[in-house]
Amino acid sequence: MENRDASFDSLLAGAFGPTLLVDLKADRILAATPEAPRLFKAPDLVGARLSPLVATDFARMIVFLDEVFHRKSAWTRSLSLQTREGTPLNVEVTGRVVTQAEGDLVLLNILDLDSLDRHAEQTAAASMYGGGILEWQRAQAFFSELERQNQLILNAAGEGIYGVNADGKTTFVNRAAQEMLGWTTEDLLGRDIHNMIHHHHLNGEVYPSQQCPIYQSFRFEQVNRIENEVFWRKDGKPIRVEYVSTPIYEGQVLVGAVVIFRDITERWENERKLREAMEEVAALRDRLMQENAYLQEAINIERAHHDLIGHSPAIRQILSQIELVSRTEASVLITGESGTGKSLVATAIHNDSSRSRRPLIHFKGGAVSADMIESELFGHVRGAFSGALRDRPGKLEIAHGGTLFIDEIADIPLEQQAKLLEALQTCQVTRMGDDRRRAIDLRVIASTCRNLEREVQAGRMRQDLVLFLNVFPIHCPPLRERTQDIPPLVAHLLKLACKKLGRKEPVVTEGIMRKLQTYDWPGNVRELANVIERSAIVSHAGKLTVDIQNPAAPVVRNTAALLTEADIDQIRIANTIACMKEAGGRVSGPDGAASLLGIRPTTLYSRLQKLGLTEKDW
Repeated sequence: MENRDASFDSLLAGAFGPTLLVDLKADRILAATPEAPRLFKAPDLVGARLSPLVATDFARMIVFLDEVFHRKSAWTRSLSLQTREGTPLNVEVTGRVVTQAEGDLVLLNILDLDSLDRHAEQTAAASMYGGGILEWQRAQAFFSELERQNQLILNAAGEGIYGVNADGKTTFVNRAAQEMLGWTTEDLLGRDIHNMIHHHHLNGEVYPSQQCPIYQSFRFEQVNRIENEVFWRKDGKPIRVEYVSTPIYEGQVLVGAVVIFRDITERWENERKLREAMEEVAALRDRLMQENAYLQEAINIERAHHDLIGHSPAIRQILSQIELVSRTEASVLITGESGTGKSLVATAIHNDSSRSRRPLIHFKGGAVSADMIESELFGHVRGAFSGALRDRPGKLEIAHGGTLFIDEIADIPLEQQAKLLEALQTCQVTRMGDDRRRAIDLRVIASTCRNLEREVQAGRMRQDLVLFLNVFPIHCPPLRERTQDIPPLVAHLLKLACKKLGRKEPVVTEGIMRKLQTYDWPGNVRELANVIERSAIVSHAGKLTVDIQNPAAPVVRNTAALLTEADIDQIRIANTIACMKEAGGRVSGPDGAASLLGIRPTTLYSRLQKLGLTEKDW
């Protein structure tokens, strides 16, 4: 048996690397070189079976062995072998047939490809390390000679110029580059210049050297022109640059690159200011277009074509208040019934103010749907909501530099009142769909025909907004309380109506004037203007004919313009207060206010709470 083992070992004499002598019939490893147990991690490899060392693809091994027996020798890299622990091996197997008296055996020489690759990498690294210093010195000498020969030209150039070798190390820097960057030649020579001046983007993101167009110039042998990047000065400040990176050759050998750059910070800043100016011009253009559309609309609806008319103490007091407040920046709150001339007072305040060269922007909350009030007041950007196809400034922006008149402040929804108050207090507005705040400078005048104290109690008005607006209150009394103003008003309105109709002014008789002065005028001046225009149309024979049904009856309201919700609320409040007075403050019972109104007591209690009415009102 010992003689047989010795003969097997003799067959492995001269074998290089892991080698196995295999009896295929018995599936036994008869002998192995010392390297084989280490490769397969099996100290007792001799005498063991071969098949466990073959991975799952055993059919490929059978095909290979058939080729070995057919050709007497063969090799392959497609076999999957594994260690005894099951770790896959990347190998090349060479097989050879060995004929013995006992029969044919197979000699398998195994080459570890992973180990071979590692040896190749180590050899290449050693070669590169050995030649790297000499190569760097050769490139350094080349660039030094280039700099020496062109020193005067390089230092006279207005652009910054520096060179890098194939390893990215700085080889020379001209005077302009040193002045622009703040680094000296001693700071930069022989060092990785990318990590010193080009290490981050302006937004703070790291700029990896493999993405740097300067390094790509000599890695891919191409010229790169970059128009807008930043270099970092020695003091940590960035400068905007444009540069050209060009590969440099010594003979046919690529040795590095030369970078020529210029500081474009001032030019970029001027371009930025120009862009901002253009954006501001575009914004002003949009605002002017909105102002023009608004003014055209104001002309079309003939709003505020006449001044305050009258000589009553109430009118004189209003004129005095206008004179006092107009030249200030104070917010004004104008109260009074519908049609008493609140918009005329707002116009007079604006026209007599320092903002009169800018338009008076009118916003009527009740004329805009609740879901569009935010867009109308604050504006929006494109895509802020369905149908927002372009940026659009709101009334607050349009009124910048001028005056914003909010007609019927109580019509603004409660959730928008908080945003309006913030905009007025901070003098900044944010459009819908945008996060950029825009500065505004405006004066605000508000009006209402409602009792704001009740609106606050009912939870429909923010008290802080009312306090902000009510710096200087002005009350417009109803026409029925200043009947001495009716004659001059009639004369003025009749003149306007006849001019509009192209007719001669009819005579107003004393009887007609008494009739007009005894009427209640629930619609106030607005109703009077309608009656006078209608009378001018129907009048003949040179005398004014006025048709007022039952002058003293409140039902004449039906002949005036359609009532707004605010008008209806005021009527409901007045009627409820009258019923509570009539009932002596009692709600229920046969003589209670609920019985007078024809409603349940619980309904009246809810109405009193909703309208903000308390005992002191009756």
